[in-house]
Amino acid sequence: MTISYLSSLHHDGSKRYVQSPGADLHLGDEISIRLRSGTDAPIERVLLRTCPDGEQFFAEMQIEETSSACNWWQAKLRLTMPLTSYRFLIFTSDGIWWYNGTGPHRHVPTDAEDFRLLADYAAPAWVNDSVFYQIFPDRFADGDPASNVRDGEFEYQGIKSRARKWGETQSSWPEAMVEFYGGDLPGIEQRLDYLTDLGVNAIYLNPIFTAFSNHRYDVVDYFNIDPHLGGNAALTSLRQAATERGMRFILDIVPNHAGVEHPWFKSAVQNPDSPSAEYFTFHNHPDEYESWLGVRSLPKLNYRSQNLRDEIYAGPNSIFRYWLKPPFAADGWRVDVANMLARHGKDQLEAEVWAGIRQAVKEENPSAYLLGENFFDSSSQLQGDHLDASMNYFGFSNPIGFWLNHFEVNQHAEPRNVRSAIPWPTQALVDSWQVSRAAIPWQIARQQFNLLGSHDTPRIVNILNHDHALNRLAVAFLLTYVGVPCIYYGDEIGMSGKDALEARNCMVWDSTQWDSDLRAFYQTLIKLRRTSPALIDGGLQVLLVEENLLAYLRDTDEERIIVVGNRGPDEVSAKLLPVNLGAVPNGMIFRELFSGQTSTVVNGNLPLPSFAAGVQIWQA
Repeated sequence: MTISYLSSLHHDGSKRYVQSPGADLHLGDEISIRLRSGTDAPIERVLLRTCPDGEQFFAEMQIEETSSACNWWQAKLRLTMPLTSYRFLIFTSDGIWWYNGTGPHRHVPTDAEDFRLLADYAAPAWVNDSVFYQIFPDRFADGDPASNVRDGEFEYQGIKSRARKWGETQSSWPEAMVEFYGGDLPGIEQRLDYLTDLGVNAIYLNPIFTAFSNHRYDVVDYFNIDPHLGGNAALTSLRQAATERGMRFILDIVPNHAGVEHPWFKSAVQNPDSPSAEYFTFHNHPDEYESWLGVRSLPKLNYRSQNLRDEIYAGPNSIFRYWLKPPFAADGWRVDVANMLARHGKDQLEAEVWAGIRQAVKEENPSAYLLGENFFDSSSQLQGDHLDASMNYFGFSNPIGFWLNHFEVNQHAEPRNVRSAIPWPTQALVDSWQVSRAAIPWQIARQQFNLLGSHDTPRIVNILNHDHALNRLAVAFLLTYVGVPCIYYGDEIGMSGKDALEARNCMVWDSTQWDSDLRAFYQTLIKLRRTSPALIDGGLQVLLVEENLLAYLRDTDEERIIVVGNRGPDEVSAKLLPVNLGAVPNGMIFRELFSGQTSTVVNGNLPLPSFAAGVQIWQA
């Protein structure tokens, strides 16, 4: 049985609900924890439940403020631990309820989904108003043809390198791995004004270190930028040009494995007693060795070796540290296969290795963004002591695909695709988003790296079967949901690609081939995302869940934004949206972002016009 007043209960970690003396939380701070409820909710008493040093403690909450729209309950909490978990115990006329990050519960919940606060956490605050743009360097822009790979210049894994003309069709695997189109760092620098015009202010670069493949995850030299991309001088120049435009960038590092042509591995193969032999795991030297998912060209690094740790992160001139220093001064790292790093059978060393990586990165630059690749639940790495964020396939983009198209998960073994043709119900999307947020501190949730696609996935337009309305709906979710949005290069102009290989096609620079309306749509939403207080650091509350309809509120004291998505296929008739659940007062006027239409809250409802599949964004 659904009890209506429960929908008016709300708390999250945003600044309306967690009020602190300063912008950041510190040990010793006394903060205010607030819970919002509807004025008609039959609440008799509310307790704030914490667990200081492992022992349960309840604090009485008081009604701090009452309005026609809601009641605000408040209690003081002093932060005495680096990580503080809490939930609410609510006494009502129909019994007690526990309220935690996944909502109200009759049963006594475990601590796993409690709300969480981090004290003295080194947050990369600059990401909060950032919109990222992911670039696959070989396929974005060719700024210096003289540095391009030539036909037959080298041979890798028995295949000779091949120079391709811009936009030519790629071969299939594995030949495609050593086909090069000439994209480089000077090309990116020459196109920074394009990115500025689009509105993005941060770049995520796929690997740029010296390697033999075009994806460069088979690194052979961690201390030099591939000369075919312009070398180290080109990154220094890009740093300067980006800084002039107020733009940041993060680099992609592969600490889980190296390429078979890396000097460390070649030396280890030639001599089992070489210093670098301990960097790898040989089962039968030299032919049998541990590799990434059995791919022999990518031998896995062995973090039992302290010398390897010194090379990668622990030493004063280690790889993680080196590129954060001037003149390169990268603003952070994206770590490849972060879920697999330092893990091999009985040796599960990820906790100590990640703690060491974090320490090294934050010592060099406390505001560096430490981002990890993980297609699965990464919450164990997102508690403030390892990663700042993960690529949020699990908690954001995959649920959108399941809702707008169908459920499908992939693996490297057979069967590769596990799927159902039936789309997810809307409640499953909402629940998936909510449990993913609940599993991590809010400070981390608002830094999560949200995306619709990447170099490892089909293009979003292909996932959505080239449905323009659903594409715009997905983009609107990307740029209005809690977290840091990232746009994959070319998505803004409607580039397509049915798989990961095609998703790496060359950027189209002929504007006559662009979906200019789509690009304008991106520009509008990017501008909103970067300027809206509600989207930068507001809370999130779901207001309506129907078979094909989802509406949620982003709110701060300064602003409220309501996102209404209709996945179709039918038009939604005019309806009343119950914004009283979000304590939106009567008389508040909202304006729809794209149509300019206005609507006024009456009797706790926002009248919505009928609309076809797609999205409406209402801003107060």
